[in-house]
Amino acid sequence: MGFLLAIDQGTTGTTSLLIDAKTLKVIDKEKCDYRQIYPKPSWVEHDLEDIWKSVATSVTAILVRQKTDLKKIEGIGITNQRETTCAYDKKGNPLYHAIVWQDRRTSEFCEKNSSDYQNICRKKTGLPLDPYFSGTKMRWFLDNVPKIKAAAEKNDLCLSTVDTFLLYRLSAGKSYSTEPSNASRTMLMNLETFNWDDELIKFFGLSKSFLPEIKESFTHFGETKDVGFLPDGIPVLSILGDQQAALFGQACVNEGDIKCTYGTGAFLLLNTGSKLIHSQTGLLTTAAYSFRGQKAYALEGSAYIAGAAVQWLRDNLKSIKSSPEVEALAHEVKDLSQMENVLFLPFFTGIGTPYWNSHAKAAIVGLTRDTHNGHIARACLEGIALSVNDSVSSFKKDFTHLNDIRVDGGAAANDLLMQIQANFSQKTILRPQVIDTTAFGVAIGCLVGKGEVGIQDMGRYWKLEKELHPEKNSYYPQKKSLWDETIKRLYL
Repeated sequence: MGFLLAIDQGTTGTTSLLIDAKTLKVIDKEKCDYRQIYPKPSWVEHDLEDIWKSVATSVTAILVRQKTDLKKIEGIGITNQRETTCAYDKKGNPLYHAIVWQDRRTSEFCEKNSSDYQNICRKKTGLPLDPYFSGTKMRWFLDNVPKIKAAAEKNDLCLSTVDTFLLYRLSAGKSYSTEPSNASRTMLMNLETFNWDDELIKFFGLSKSFLPEIKESFTHFGETKDVGFLPDGIPVLSILGDQQAALFGQACVNEGDIKCTYGTGAFLLLNTGSKLIHSQTGLLTTAAYSFRGQKAYALEGSAYIAGAAVQWLRDNLKSIKSSPEVEALAHEVKDLSQMENVLFLPFFTGIGTPYWNSHAKAAIVGLTRDTHNGHIARACLEGIALSVNDSVSSFKKDFTHLNDIRVDGGAAANDLLMQIQANFSQKTILRPQVIDTTAFGVAIGCLVGKGEVGIQDMGRYWKLEKELHPEKNSYYPQKKSLWDETIKRLYL
């Protein structure tokens, strides 16, 4: 039996999966969480050594538990939190904490440069100028961290997303590469060419020498060397940003296919095939993947907060002891008329699609004396679903044909949330048997990179677990109207 190793480096931890290379059955998995660092309000950082340790710990745990013959590992796939930005020297030593995608410290830079960016860069990148993306974080590194500025002057600086940092460490510094799904989130890659763009690099005051090479998504990126917990010579064959990996793992390889991943935030991707579409409704245009000279594009909607809203109920309001309990608590609401005016606006780190307001703050509105924890739990789930639906509504305006929505991520296991989503979006929700679709996507990507599986063969590996159909109820369009009106009144 041969194996594939999938490393899913996420926002709160790293999950490693050992997968049968022939059947693609998940044999074992291990998650290792690491600390979140909040130096100031709206600042979020990760220690790169914590990230690396979480990779080593999670991989080692499953290999020891399974008594795996390490020589039978045929390839490694990496998927990662995308816009989180790393600075390290050419020996792989971190020069500062990674700045996480949620971080808003560059809001002022974005506001000052927004008009110039719109004129020069927006069409090239498909992205608004927002603190979410990596380019502004790289600029902040150079402007504010003397050690990084000194490294730049000595030509001893690497600026990258997390995928590249992991590849660099796995290969003992021999491989310094990324691929389009990650590079397209930096605001430095030209969407038409899938190459770094000199004008974009100049706009952010950077140098191309700091950046990794952009390769195709499924290829030979390099081999393990001097890792310690893995033998030398295992090829890294697949790299995708987490949302594109989920798109791939959900077998969304045809035009009109949609997936939504419910994690810390909720992220939707709509496969537009070879069509590079510039959204007229606030969506992002992004690279889906590239292979053998073919470029695949997607439209993306982003809700910064999804599962994190449930965590807030658990950790701050103490209304539940564990996140899965929110479903039972929300089910205590038997009469939806009691919910008509209660809204949970989960904008703890600003609003993403389609409004892009980085200053927005969360709110619960419409409370009365008889409002109880069940109402707030239900409103929380509705707030997640309504945030996601804003992206679905934009998809419907920008693209003529939308297929059913395939869902994954931890919160996708919540049947009530998924039914609420189907009702607001009026789309059938499809949940697969394997909801670790990010890791599953790069595992299959390894086989694509080896030439053993074709992209159009993906569907045969996808298995349905549950299907939820939209219900007709006047409550949902009325609640959506209240949602729209409230956002305009409070945030726009």
